[in-house]
Amino acid sequence: MTGPLSPSTWSAPVPLRLATDESRYGGKTSQLAAATRAGLPVPEGIALEWLFVDAVAAGDDEALAALHVSTADLQGGGLAVRSSALGEDSAAASFAGQHLTCLNVRGPDGLTEAVRMVRDSAHSAAALAYRERLGLPGRPRVAVVVQELVVPECAGVLFSRDPLDGSDVLVIEASWGLGEAVVSGLVVPDHYRVRRDGRVIERAAGMKDLAVEPAPAGGTSQVPVPADRIHRLCLDDTRLESLRELTARCEQVFGGTQDLEWAFVADGLRLLQRRPMTGAVPPH
Repeated sequence: MTGPLSPSTWSAPVPLRLATDESRYGGKTSQLAAATRAGLPVPEGIALEWLFVDAVAAGDDEALAALHVSTADLQGGGLAVRSSALGEDSAAASFAGQHLTCLNVRGPDGLTEAVRMVRDSAHSAAALAYRERLGLPGRPRVAVVVQELVVPECAGVLFSRDPLDGSDVLVIEASWGLGEAVVSGLVVPDHYRVRRDGRVIERAAGMKDLAVEPAPAGGTSQVPVPADRIHRLCLDDTRLESLRELTARCEQVFGGTQDLEWAFVADGLRLLQRRPMTGAVPPH
């Protein structure tokens, strides 16, 4: 099947570090591109501009071929396919939870379907209602970022200010396995508060009774956590210091407040997403 768009309309995927044009690649991708160029520990990936995503969704044969060629070097393991809609992950609107993320995508057909599903999620009733509440004009324009899937020991989120009271401390939540257990609210995560000088002022173990892990055939599954790890803290002082240093580097690159998604794998820390905090309480 050949769709209505032609290569003269869309541009082929590019390495993530080159995708700095937010008007083509969206906020999430352009910020990951800037992070990559600054030497931050972002997983390898490619970026699909929104016109190319439309062509893939329309079944354009040349776009499908370009998609599979561009991702050939990433196909050794699972992939993470995430939305990067224009206007997403801005200081005014994060779209967190509105658009689909597909994890542990495998094979060319799985990748094609994942790109279509991510695009379609931006046209769901809930996502369109969210856009309307924000006063965003026009139809959604959805770029996509495709990255190597990291398989972490633990993962989570970090805020560079306390989102509740605006105090100048790092607030970190963590759980075992993929970070979807935290961002989807599947567990009560560990909770930490860390001062700018690195002093840990709060450690609270969560109830981490399940982990989200890659499934052998693709996708993810929820697996029970061994009893002795349910209440064990994920992060020691060394890992907390790594997160503090990552936050400081993000502040140097981007300025402002930081809302980070991160993961610890066998050889260290990875930055998965970065956005400014939305609706942050001003500091006292």
